Amino acid sequence: MADKKDIARYRTNLQKETDGVYLYSVLAKNEKQPQMAEVFQKLAASESKHAAAWQTRLTDAGADASAPRPSGRARILGYDGQPEAEAGGMSAEEKSHARLLSLAGGGERGVSGGTLAQMEGRHRTGGGNALRAAVLGANDGLVSILSLTMGVAGANLTSHDVFVAGAAGLLAGAGSMALGEWLSVQSSRELYQHQIKIEKEELEQNPAEEQAELSLIYQAKGLPEKQAKELAAAMMADRASILDTLAREELGIDPQELGGSAYVAALTSFFLFAFGALFPLLPFAFLSGPTALTTSMAVSALALFSTGAAITLMTGRNIFYSGMRQVIIGLAAALITYGIGRLIGVTVSG
Repeated sequence: MADKKDIARYRTNLQKETDGVYLYSVLAKNEKQPQMAEVFQKLAASESKHAAAWQTRLTDAGADASAPRPSGRARILGYDGQPEAEAGGMSAEEKSHARLLSLAGGGERGVSGGTLAQMEGRHRTGGGNALRAAVLGANDGLVSILSLTMGVAGANLTSHDVFVAGAAGLLAGAGSMALGEWLSVQSSRELYQHQIKIEKEELEQNPAEEQAELSLIYQAKGLPEKQAKELAAAMMADRASILDTLAREELGIDPQELGGSAYVAALTSFFLFAFGALFPLLPFAFLSGPTALTTSMAVSALALFSTGAAITLMTGRNIFYSGMRQVIIGLAAALITYGIGRLIGVTVSG
């Protein structure tokens, strides 16, 4: 017997499917290519059947099973009538479909091979994303602690005081970054697990509908209808891995990774932030007065140039241009906080 929690979940899923029907219908209405419009219509029909299944669950539980209206968000997105915008607002279960379909709608033969290769994982961008995260994490610690130490130094405090304040900022900033990253990744993992659970339920209840939906996704990728149906049937026959396939194709989720480890992400963020923060901070541990200040600025400038140069591995821009831009921005922030610290120091001492 379904309890209140189950009934609430049924209603939430019914609303998502209803929104999916509405948005796919809008896509079909606005699509100029007849073949793609037909695919959109079939997806709308598929989501309509899913909605009916959740209504049946509600009826069996003795709850109100009346069909809800499309949500306000779905109506706003539907009014816009743009595939890209609609893709951004669909429920997570529909995002993969919308992404594929909006891309497919841009050409006469579906999604390009390069796009498919990236979507299907043959050309992962994980390495580039990891490098970007590393560079930006270290740069965040560098700029924020440089600004903090310059602000404190501007208030005419001793090098020891500057170091203590910077060390406190390092620990606070690195801890905040680590906690935020842990919450972000863990929340994503929990969301992915929930989506896979829903997909498993739909697979157990309506395997034929899931097969038809998978076929439509492959058609949206550019396969002829006959081949798409044959491929979907072959995938469904492999019961050991079909849930994994559906998670990847429908939801865009890698069940083996689920977005990565929250603990690894948290520790990585902590140490990257701390690493960047050491450059402006360490001179105040060994030097004093103007020497510590100028050394901190000089070392930080070199580190800023290095992070700017590292970013060119992803952007392809000129190393000198990117490096100097990073230096100018970082030192400008430091000088501003130094000036504010100087003003506060004079005001307080006066």
